[in-house]
Amino acid sequence: MQKLNDFVMPHNFRGKNPLICQLWWIVQSCFFSTSPQFMYKWRVFLLRLFGAKIGQNVIIRPTARITFPWKLSVGDNSWIGDHVEVYNLERITIHSNSVISQRSYLCTGSHDPASRTFRIYAEPIVIEEGAWIATDVFIAPGVTVGRNALVGARSSLFTDAKADYVYVGYPAKPIKMRKFEN
Repeated sequence: MQKLNDFVMPHNFRGKNPLICQLWWIVQSCFFSTSPQFMYKWRVFLLRLFGAKIGQNVIIRPTARITFPWKLSVGDNSWIGDHVEVYNLERITIHSNSVISQRSYLCTGSHDPASRTFRIYAEPIVIEEGAWIATDVFIAPGVTVGRNALVGARSSLFTDAKADYVYVGYPAKPIKMRKFEN
């Protein structure tokens, strides 16, 4: 049986002291999530203020939730949709021209199921240039989504996605090449 009373948070796991974490969560609740849809630059400003690396022309919807901005990088012209959960206990890197559609969940951490103390771990996620994470997709810790890959709606991706492929299902599997019109 797991013994949650023996759980210990690893030192500096959050990457900042608890006061900064709490301050971000207050700012996110009071200023980020209540901002009008069109105030993309305001939300980018707030994220940068807390250490996020955000490129130019980035669209982040106010209902997106980012756990730790200092562990987030977003490249130019990328979009993060409504109700996206960026659970970045470890670094999440979203390269340029990528889309994370509404209600998707990028999850960098979990607990070791064999650990009686419910040991926590985190592994980075990388979304390469031109990738599209469609609506309501789960991306697991340690996954890289290749350049121009598409992960279809309601899929769950537990392993790396090769560049230029379309993945669908639970667990997501490649079904065809992603081809662009001329």
